[in-house]
Amino acid sequence: MTPATSLFSPVEADLQILADNLKQLVGNGHPILCAAAEHLFGAGGKRIRPAIVLLISRATMLEQDVTPRHRRLAEITEMIHTASLVHDDVVDESQMRRGVPTVHSLFGNRIAILAGDFLFAQSSWYLANLDNLEVVKLLSEVIMDLAVGEIQQGLSRFDTSISIETYLKKSYYKTASLIANSSKAAGLLSEVPQETAEHLYGYGRHLGLAFQIVDDILDFTSSTDTLGKPAGSDLKSGNLTAPVLFALEEQPYLEVLIEREFAQEGDLEQAMSLIHDSKGIQRARELAEQHANQAVELLADLSSSESRQALIEMADYVLSRLF
Repeated sequence: MTPATSLFSPVEADLQILADNLKQLVGNGHPILCAAAEHLFGAGGKRIRPAIVLLISRATMLEQDVTPRHRRLAEITEMIHTASLVHDDVVDESQMRRGVPTVHSLFGNRIAILAGDFLFAQSSWYLANLDNLEVVKLLSEVIMDLAVGEIQQGLSRFDTSISIETYLKKSYYKTASLIANSSKAAGLLSEVPQETAEHLYGYGRHLGLAFQIVDDILDFTSSTDTLGKPAGSDLKSGNLTAPVLFALEEQPYLEVLIEREFAQEGDLEQAMSLIHDSKGIQRARELAEQHANQAVELLADLSSSESRQALIEMADYVLSRLF
């Protein structure tokens, strides 16, 4: 499997600047909130979202260097993503994230929620200072989408009647909206034609959906060590993802187990077994491939460059996580 970081060579120096800047950007508030933010950004992570923003910035600015506004957009993107993770961890009661204790497990739920709010507020302030109304609208929509996605997920727990379309819409809100809208925003800051901006949005949307579907497959195929959480934890919490929804079409008894919320001993293990015995995982993999391929097709109007090639390979990387 290609490590994500090896795809980032065209923007390696940019990502180092980003890592340094992120700590400074959150350095002037309340000491506890700053300690929480410092802990988050110090934890690393792959920085896939800001890397995509920077790669698109470089792929659309071939004749000149990326601007400070492109760099700030990448930082805002990572701040929004990190804020959403802090809140997700509180909702999911997760103790670990990226191999380190979560903010709420260190500082408590109140501080974690406030730290997430702090990051959302700071990202909004820096966003407003880009002085580009269309970009402000795009990234503001992402913050709304993240909340809508979480609410939809909470309301549809253990609901076996949800469709693949509903699942994809929720996946868009939770994961793909940030990648799609920040990709388009990077293009707008480079002043690309409107059609190219829409193609960049489509690239981010399809890549984000492929990324989420792959994540949902890994919940059934990876070990606890790899995932950083127990395998099958999404299913256990009633979050029905693509492999489950496809398996339900073949395995009627799976519906019984889910609707009684795995109340009886051995229910969850039996459900996992039924999913593995179905074509659910294979069909989910095909769906992820379809979205990854559509993402790559939408890069056709970008000129050939090292950054464009990295964006193409990003789609391969997303799928390679399955193997």
